[in-house]
Amino acid sequence: MKAIILARVSTEEQKEAGNSLPAQEHRLVTYVTNKLEIKNYKTYSFDESAYKIKREEFSKVLKELTQNKDNEIVAICCDKIDRLVRSFTQDLVTLEELRVQGRIELHFPSDNIVLHKNSPASDLFRFSIGVSLAKYYSDAISDNVKRAIEQKVRKGEWIAKAPYGYKHILLEDGKGDIVLDDYYSKIILKMFEWYGSMAFSMNTIREKLKADFNLEFSKGVVDMILKNPFYYGEMKVKGKLYPHKYPTIITKELYDRVQMIKAGYNKKHFKFAGLSYMYRGLIRCAHDGLSITPEKHKGIIYYHCTQYNGKHGAEWLTEDQITKQLGILFKKLQIPEYVMNQIVESLKSVHYGKIELRDRQIEKLTQERAKYQKRCDAIYVDKIDGCITDSEYDRYYTQFRDKITDIDYKLSLLQEAEDNYYITAKYLLELSNRAYDLFLSSEVEERRQLIKLILQNFRLEGRLLRYDLIKPFDTVLNCADGQSWLPRLDSNQ
Repeated sequence: MKAIILARVSTEEQKEAGNSLPAQEHRLVTYVTNKLEIKNYKTYSFDESAYKIKREEFSKVLKELTQNKDNEIVAICCDKIDRLVRSFTQDLVTLEELRVQGRIELHFPSDNIVLHKNSPASDLFRFSIGVSLAKYYSDAISDNVKRAIEQKVRKGEWIAKAPYGYKHILLEDGKGDIVLDDYYSKIILKMFEWYGSMAFSMNTIREKLKADFNLEFSKGVVDMILKNPFYYGEMKVKGKLYPHKYPTIITKELYDRVQMIKAGYNKKHFKFAGLSYMYRGLIRCAHDGLSITPEKHKGIIYYHCTQYNGKHGAEWLTEDQITKQLGILFKKLQIPEYVMNQIVESLKSVHYGKIELRDRQIEKLTQERAKYQKRCDAIYVDKIDGCITDSEYDRYYTQFRDKITDIDYKLSLLQEAEDNYYITAKYLLELSNRAYDLFLSSEVEERRQLIKLILQNFRLEGRLLRYDLIKPFDTVLNCADGQSWLPRLDSNQ
């Protein structure tokens, strides 16, 4: 047997938290030479994300493995699962195929997992859980970035390019800001006033812009400007309006008048409301891919394909029949108690690996907060002593307080990410065992959420429902169907 050692880091924090490349290499070399007693090994070390779509260095390793013609088994050694993969990607599929063929083994010393051709289902499930939690942790970091953006929005800060009529500037403290453009803001005001007078259409506004200001705007650009609430004091982010802190160009009354004129006084409004069908929009026809449509006849809800692309003898199923088939599926998602105990132990191991990184991040942020708090105290003394003016004090104090506010927000996000990580792990395990009871006792929207969480590619083939289970629930079902939870005698201890 020969071995390939893989060491990977993706962030500066990991480099500082005992997960550096040299630290990983040392642990893995010791494991390979002492535990596996293998002298023939290669080492690959790279600094890149396991969650990137293209992982160039790792692709080289996969290419070497797939093209290997030797009959000798290769042991792939990574310190932890999340050092190898953080999502169920094609790379993981390739590794799984090589493992099933008996060409490789996957060794994760820190997680105490070894996967080989004859690994029991309990080990495979622990691996699936590890990948799922690694993916969650990566997603949690992404969520923190999104929440930081949301925090900026709540503070009234625009997060994109300044709208026409405004411009970006750089302040003395290095921060960016958005201010009115003296020339183009007046053009925006004119456009609203022209249209609000009802004497100009969008086409005549275009003509006047060309004649008066030599500006060539398309009709779409004019329409976009006249619909933008930013000019009266609100910004639209993902369909929602938030007040912003920047100067306004027009009044809310002028904006509303323009919207009323655009909509037309005699426009008729229609309201379309759909009934609360449980499986509406969730199921597609396996034959032609069309959405399965619900209909109610004599108090009974039926689901069927519209056969819009041609007749193919589509069956009609009642909502109760679909519910019964799903109930059978959810009842199978049961994990034996001894396997659950193994998974809990694995989660504990993952927990200890995260503590050091979290503590370092908290320490760094806390030190930074103390620094800015001292600066606030210092400039107050300078103000009392007359060393700085009131305006200077106000400017510096606002700058330092903003820094402290941002640090406090980051600290709260860090704690929330840690709490949610373990809550999610616990919820994932409990969900498998309680899926059937939850499905039967939940309301329509909760049932739909449960289906989306566990199932994908939901389709109707004749009178049978077909679906793919989202990992790691597919492993649970496979183990339940094959009754293969029991470990074999040669499994890793």
